[in-house]
Amino acid sequence: MASISERTFIAIKPDGVQRGLVGEIIRRFEQKGFKLVAMKLTHASEDLLREHYIDLKDRPFYDGLVHYMHSGPVVAMVWEGLNVIKTGRVMLGETNPMDSKPGTIRGDLCVQVGRNIIHGSDSLESAEAEINLWFTPEELVEYRSCAHEWIYE
Repeated sequence: MASISERTFIAIKPDGVQRGLVGEIIRRFEQKGFKLVAMKLTHASEDLLREHYIDLKDRPFYDGLVHYMHSGPVVAMVWEGLNVIKTGRVMLGETNPMDSKPGTIRGDLCVQVGRNIIHGSDSLESAEAEINLWFTPEELVEYRSCAHEWIYE
């Protein structure tokens, strides 16, 4: 079982920001019971984005993805909670919105894979790397939520 303090990196992509979906996405993570420990609105540099997507550098869509992610603001967040990485990925839905179930973020809010509004870490290793890439340790806020006892046994 994963630790209650497991963390994941979630980014609302430029299309999600431009469409005004930031509040809806945050609402879903908060309603699930996850704790927000860092958040910022940023216009990510191409260097940061190239590093973030380094594992896709040999794919034909890599340059287009970096260009798209650099085209507007991104909301970068760190969420904490029990099994937040796995559960967060389920909440996001499949990478291709056409394969995503209703009730997921992508299943409810987007149509095409090239505009799938959100990114989420897919493993503990990628979460740690992405959090360290986007945030300094000082930007991660440590606190105990007053709802903790109502969420966890």
